[in-house]
Amino acid sequence: MFFQTLMRHTFAILLILLCAFSLPAAERKWDPMPYAIANNAVAMAKVDKQLFLFTFMGVGEKKDWKAVTNRVFAMNTETGKWNEYRPVPGPAGRLGASAVLVKDVVYLLGGYTVDAAGTNSVRSVEVMLPSKGIWYRGQDMPIPLDEFVAGEYKDRFVYTVGGWSGTDAVKTVQMYDSERNTWTQATPIPGPPVFGHAGGIVDDTIIYIDGARKNPEGTSPAYVTSDECWMGKIDHHDPAKIAWTKIANHPGSARYRIAAGPSDRDNRIYFTGGSEQLHKFDGTYEGKLAQPSPVTFAWNLKSNKWEVVSEHTPNPTMDNRGLLVTSQGLVRLGGITSDGKVTSAVNVSSRSK
Repeated sequence: MFFQTLMRHTFAILLILLCAFSLPAAERKWDPMPYAIANNAVAMAKVDKQLFLFTFMGVGEKKDWKAVTNRVFAMNTETGKWNEYRPVPGPAGRLGASAVLVKDVVYLLGGYTVDAAGTNSVRSVEVMLPSKGIWYRGQDMPIPLDEFVAGEYKDRFVYTVGGWSGTDAVKTVQMYDSERNTWTQATPIPGPPVFGHAGGIVDDTIIYIDGARKNPEGTSPAYVTSDECWMGKIDHHDPAKIAWTKIANHPGSARYRIAAGPSDRDNRIYFTGGSEQLHKFDGTYEGKLAQPSPVTFAWNLKSNKWEVVSEHTPNPTMDNRGLLVTSQGLVRLGGITSDGKVTSAVNVSSRSK
């Protein structure tokens, strides 16, 4: 009897331990951002061996030109707390900019200013040292851009792919050498000029998808969503040379202002959100609210195929200028929700099925 009782207790303890080890680790609790923001550039960088998530500029909850800001915040992922950094230099905030990390330095590129008279694409490059929170000026882009794809190569070069410039979309690909502080024109994109598209760079491969293009019918509306997906291979001997090829359409419908994030560790570029409707920075089209897509997918650079990550991503958003791939998952900072509100939420979703 004693032996049977002992065995039952031992089995119960082993079962409890087994269940405990099989449970997923508790997710780290991260505070929401100090304010609601959308169309904000994002980046992540290590400071004193701790990972920080940065948000730059964007538009606040009132969604008008007066709500565009140049404020900068960063969250320490160890503590989950946010702190404000020095604002982006200049008298006005911007939308449609991109942030790229090169050798632990953040390069903030382009975007557009908004005032009562309209919008204006800019060519400026601001460079921030995350460890000190200070800014200095980089060499301006030859062509002013907003709503473009950007990425880094070999921890030295920064590429801009397509985008809007002043009065129309462009096919331009610009390459910045961070060591020489110079710009070079690279092989342009072969497809139609697009803006509000999404993509990134992993190793020597550029992927960009969707966005808005001029209506090929030449009728109203002037711009429609593009369903084209392209891959560019950077030449190892001449980084200004890119061999472009068209790839299969991604899962789901064509979208505008998808959030994208590259992951060298996963050999994937992840995509989420965006909307089937072309819309203004306030999230509306023809007086109606655009709706964010809940589909998350990825391009696998090893298999050269698309993968569906989730067809029902929780809390989908649009107008995120980037997707941050972390050990905790895919992170979106802010954005516009399905009810048309600008959010302060830090949304974290799984990067696997």
